[in-house]
Amino acid sequence: MAEPDKGRRGRLTTTTRVRPRFSLADATLLEHAPLEVPRDTEFLQSDPWRALRIMGEFVDGFDALARIGPAVSVFGSSRVSEEHPAYLMARALGGELARRGRAVITGGGPGVMAAANRGADEAGGVSVGCTIELPEEQEANPWLHLRIDFRYFFVRKTMFAKYAQAFVVLPGGFGTLDELFEALTLIQTGKVEDFPVVRMGREHWSGLIEWLHAGVAETGMLDARELELHVTDDPAEAAAIACGEADAPSR
Repeated sequence: MAEPDKGRRGRLTTTTRVRPRFSLADATLLEHAPLEVPRDTEFLQSDPWRALRIMGEFVDGFDALARIGPAVSVFGSSRVSEEHPAYLMARALGGELARRGRAVITGGGPGVMAAANRGADEAGGVSVGCTIELPEEQEANPWLHLRIDFRYFFVRKTMFAKYAQAFVVLPGGFGTLDELFEALTLIQTGKVEDFPVVRMGREHWSGLIEWLHAGVAETGMLDARELELHVTDDPAEAAAIACGEADAPSR
C-alpha cells in the first residue's frame, strides 16, 4: 500500500518512497557549472528530454506541412535506378498529381522517392521530403522544395498520414511494406476514413495479394472486403483515384 504522505509538484503527485527521485528544484534551470568541470549531459539521454525532442519534431512537422495544401504520400524503394519501371511510373505519377494540384510527399531519399519528387517538380508542383536519420546516412534527393528531417520513425509516419489525402505505394522493401500495412490498419480500425490506398505495379504486388486472399482471408483472419484495394500500372489512373476523381477495380 502506498505511503499516505503525498506531495505534489506540477502534474506529479508522489509519496516519500519515490519523492527523492523528483527532488530537483526549478532553480537549477539557470545554475551554471564551474568552468573547469565538464557539464553533465546525461540528461540528454533521459526519457523526459526525449519526450521534448519528440514533441519538438511533431511541432516542426505540423507547422511546416500544414502550409502545403492538399497532398498525396508516395512510397517505394530507395534502391531502384532511373531506368527501373518503378522509377518511371513514380516520375510520371508525380507529374500527374502535380497537375491535379496535389503536393507530393515522400521520404525524401533516392529511387522511387526521388522519381515522384522529380515528377512533381518538373510539372510545377510542390515536392516535399520527410527524411529520416539512419545509421547509414541517406542523401536527400535534389528535387525537394521542402525538406523536414526526423529522428523518430513514428513522428515521420504521422506526418505521411496526417497531411495526405491518399497513399500511392510502388514496389519496395520492408519500409514500403510497413507504410502500406500501417495505412491498411488505420483504415481497418477506423482511425482514418475516405483514404484511398493505391498500389502501383501489378506484377510486383500479385504474390502478396494472392497470399492475403488465400493465406489470410480464407482462414478468417481478414474480411474479404478489407482486401478491396486499388492496384494499377497507369500513373494517370493512380493519380485520379488518389485525388478522388475515379474508382477502379480492386483486383
